[in-house]
Amino acid sequence: MILVTAPMTYLYFMQGFSAARNSSPQRLLLIEDQLLRTGPTISIVDDDESMRCAVKSLVTSLGFAACTFASAEEFLHSPRLDDTACLITDLQMPGLSGIELQKSLLAQDRHIPIIFMTAFPEERMRTRAMEAGALGFLSKPFETQTLITLIDKAIETSRKN
Repeated sequence: MILVTAPMTYLYFMQGFSAARNSSPQRLLLIEDQLLRTGPTISIVDDDESMRCAVKSLVTSLGFAACTFASAEEFLHSPRLDDTACLITDLQMPGLSGIELQKSLLAQDRHIPIIFMTAFPEERMRTRAMEAGALGFLSKPFETQTLITLIDKAIETSRKN
């Protein structure tokens, strides 16, 4: 099913993206809401806009809905918190870090599968994230296939819960 819908979803996303400069914010939200109805939602939190866009493009090309957030605080206050099946987050960000985001979600008894990405891999942070239940800890740059494998694992984990 994903193989059939992925090209259409990706094309639809790209049409929305190319029209972004000429569209109202309401139109863009409508496009995003339509994408969200297609299946599991993957939320992407990163303070680097180019990384958010690149990961969102990959996720939507796989046939999944994707929402992006520039900060952990923005994600925590969003309506997407309840329907996120997988969270892909940067480790180091202004405000709350990815580890602090994970801690906040666990304190709220939200067990969202989390994949961490970082340009500054530290073994103690990796250990801390993984011990708290993270599915993956990727060092930037990382192989696209590794992220895809972790996304698949996260979606499976989310469906079981």
